Amino acid sequence: MSARLPYLGLLLVLVLAPWIIPIIGDAFWLSVLTEIIIWSCFAASINFLFGYVGLLSFGQALFFGFGMYGVALGISAFQLSFWPAFFLGPFSATVMALITGIFAVRLTWHYFAIITVVFSLIFYFLALTLKSVTGGDDGINFSMPDLFNLLGYKLSLTNTTTQYLFTLSVVVLCFWLIKVVMASAYGRSLIAIRDNDVRASLIGINVYRLRLSAFVIAGFLAGVSGALFALFGRYASASYMFYHVSGEGVVWAIVGGVGTLMGPAIGTGIFILIREVVSTHWQHHALIVGAFAICIVIFAPEGIVGLWKKLRHRLRS
Repeated sequence: MSARLPYLGLLLVLVLAPWIIPIIGDAFWLSVLTEIIIWSCFAASINFLFGYVGLLSFGQALFFGFGMYGVALGISAFQLSFWPAFFLGPFSATVMALITGIFAVRLTWHYFAIITVVFSLIFYFLALTLKSVTGGDDGINFSMPDLFNLLGYKLSLTNTTTQYLFTLSVVVLCFWLIKVVMASAYGRSLIAIRDNDVRASLIGINVYRLRLSAFVIAGFLAGVSGALFALFGRYASASYMFYHVSGEGVVWAIVGGVGTLMGPAIGTGIFILIREVVSTHWQHHALIVGAFAICIVIFAPEGIVGLWKKLRHRLRS
């Protein structure tokens, strides 16, 4: 129970944030926190593959984009209500992850990373070509349908607090899913593949099948984050399918600590907060972000979570 207290404490603070933030500061920061939570889910999708399976993907932006466009086109083109459109986003990303994963997970190491970049580029340029459908880099906008409309009572994500709590609920559910998966026999098999895929195959683990399933799960998580981001901005753009978006997620996950549950969220939070704080005073905030990332990689290669665990162990010993 004591091990869960930090998680429960953090969750309580996040749930109370819509009422705490306006008291201690500008309500704008609630939108920033919403964005951090969304991108944390995206970084978690990268961490799921890299940290638990040993596959570094630079193609998660592809599934993020499919999640975005699933929602945006579902609402604007197919006139779907909120819930069907919302589920269409992760579903589209999951199907695309299955299709690309059939080919990608046959490779490992840098070959796997390269093919994920290639897939991301192919569909990015395809999205630019189909500008009449996707809007290209300019993107497409849509009007937000009601979350619920029951007996005249309406609930919509146009309300900042409602949007924040909805986003938090979905992402907490995703992190809980990761925790449950990694605590299962399936999760232990993924770790075995990460540590030594040859030995794992010798003891009867189907390496290809498990890698493919992990790739699909990671695609689903990226799709969820893309769907949430589309609802956050009421907007979808092909620019978010470019592989540099995946690169940012990789940095967030590594800095936070790969192979840990909360590492991606911590890394994402730190970088977005640095961006928001520094950019108001200096336009070259990316230099600060880059310098911070370099320092963490050099002096704490296990990430912030790994560094914290080391410090806690030293204090106890």
